[in-house]
Amino acid sequence: MTRIKSLIRTKAVIQATFGPSPHNAWALTDQCLSLVRKVKTPVTVRFDAQPQALEIDLARSALIVVDMQNDFCHPAGWFGQKGVSVKPMRKPIPVIAKLLEAWRPAGGTVIWLNWGVRPDRLNLSPTVQFKGKRTPDGVGYAERSPQDHGLAVVPGQWGAQVIDELPLAPQDILVFKHRLSGFWDNELDSILRQQGITTLLFAGVNTDRCVFSSLQDAGFLGYDCVLLSDACSTPSPAYVTKAVHFIVKQLHGFVATTSTLLPALAELTVARRMRKQRGATVFTTTNLKDAQ
Repeated sequence: MTRIKSLIRTKAVIQATFGPSPHNAWALTDQCLSLVRKVKTPVTVRFDAQPQALEIDLARSALIVVDMQNDFCHPAGWFGQKGVSVKPMRKPIPVIAKLLEAWRPAGGTVIWLNWGVRPDRLNLSPTVQFKGKRTPDGVGYAERSPQDHGLAVVPGQWGAQVIDELPLAPQDILVFKHRLSGFWDNELDSILRQQGITTLLFAGVNTDRCVFSSLQDAGFLGYDCVLLSDACSTPSPAYVTKAVHFIVKQLHGFVATTSTLLPALAELTVARRMRKQRGATVFTTTNLKDAQ
């Protein structure tokens, strides 16, 4: 009897956890320190894209929203006061808002990738500083516009904040960058890897600048990349956007629209509410009708 009892393990009681996410954490129990991670259950979503239809694992995907902040998208922001029309930058606002309404309930991760520079500009090269100012009387990075809303694109200032029309949710992640690419000299790559993210969907402004630079670097780092074309915009000529789409499809990933993604997310949300999601289920219109 003693031998039998010794073979029966009592259930470990978790006393504390250490890690950046539930699926990447150690557990300190009353028996040991467990380094065993929990396995994420795949949540597969299928939607049309170019050059071919896609399936992504929502549990390992993040929506990257680029530069939808006051200094670029608000008429009284840094760009607006420079005389730059913010109409192109405001164009994706309703599209992104609708996407967030579907993405979050489906369980997707949202990362806001905003310009955010040091007030002293010590890590901004001459090229970056010149391109941000251009003339002696211009307003550059970390400087004040005539209608003063604080230092341009400095974290903690009004201009670096996400516009009011796209409120952040408590679970969202905010990352600042100080280059066109969100993967240069900052913590974005580390955050994504610690969260177990492998697929990135890109939205925001500008298509041919920070969005494309970040997507391109993401591809170089091994991430799966999807450009959501109708959730992006730029004041550049139309042929520039056309070229970006061509290059993404040819080399770096895929191009899709929210109009193809939203129905799949809606179906997934309904299925989650029905509590019939188990394992790696592919959510399509056919599957949903079968579930109902």
